[in-house]
Amino acid sequence: MNHRVRRISYFFLFVLPFLAFGVCAARPLRIAGVYQAIGGILFITAAIAAWFVGARVILERAGPRKLALAGVLFILPWAVISLLWVGIGPPFQATLPENYMRFLVLVSNSILVTSAFVVLKDALYEVGERFYATIGSAANVAAGGAYLVCLNITLAQVAVAMGGDKTPPPAILGLLFDGLEFFACLMTYVTTGLFAVALGQARLLGRGATRAYLIACGILVLLLVLRGLQYPEISANSAPWYTRPGVIAGIPAVPWIMPCLLGAVLLRRAGDAQS
Repeated sequence: MNHRVRRISYFFLFVLPFLAFGVCAARPLRIAGVYQAIGGILFITAAIAAWFVGARVILERAGPRKLALAGVLFILPWAVISLLWVGIGPPFQATLPENYMRFLVLVSNSILVTSAFVVLKDALYEVGERFYATIGSAANVAAGGAYLVCLNITLAQVAVAMGGDKTPPPAILGLLFDGLEFFACLMTYVTTGLFAVALGQARLLGRGATRAYLIACGILVLLLVLRGLQYPEISANSAPWYTRPGVIAGIPAVPWIMPCLLGAVLLRRAGDAQS
């Protein structure tokens, strides 16, 4: 029975980012009482699933606690997104308060993902994998720093707009956001690929899974590069964002999907080791 529950929980953690992405993009769900209920159910289910898969290991005095902690930190951003973003839609469909909340969540989640990679690096050091973990950690610092700056730029702009100031922001801020957001996404994909290799070297990730992560990261990097440095227009007057692969690859939260999947693997490894 426990084995079946763990398998179902593990599967749910794998589909969580895709499920959350889907319900968040559906603006018709933004109905008072509806989106709160859906968000609450998704968040509670994610918390229960993480616990059964291996999050409980964090409370133990011995065992792979760092693996479990890294796993929880990787999954938490998508749990928070599933709680708060149901029906929020793209920025041009959301209200100013919703967009302010959107960027507060993005800033917080960028810190969580950066912290998760730091914890994972330490866990890999303990099992003897230092080369790829060190390179990945350097890329992680660059990604985290770029995310913090570019997301806070937009957060400040939304806060100013909420205060009633209609003055257009300086063009240089838009150019700065475009460049930093591009490199934040790019370096997050690079970080994920390097840590997937490090996990493979530490035999915490199978060869096939490691290869799949590298291929996925490579494809997403290619789509992002083909999109270009400038963040494309996403509005009612442009082509739908979900029909433009380069736009999807550069949405700030999308690079955190694969770390979330790694988080599920780490929780499973931690739970297996404890057993």
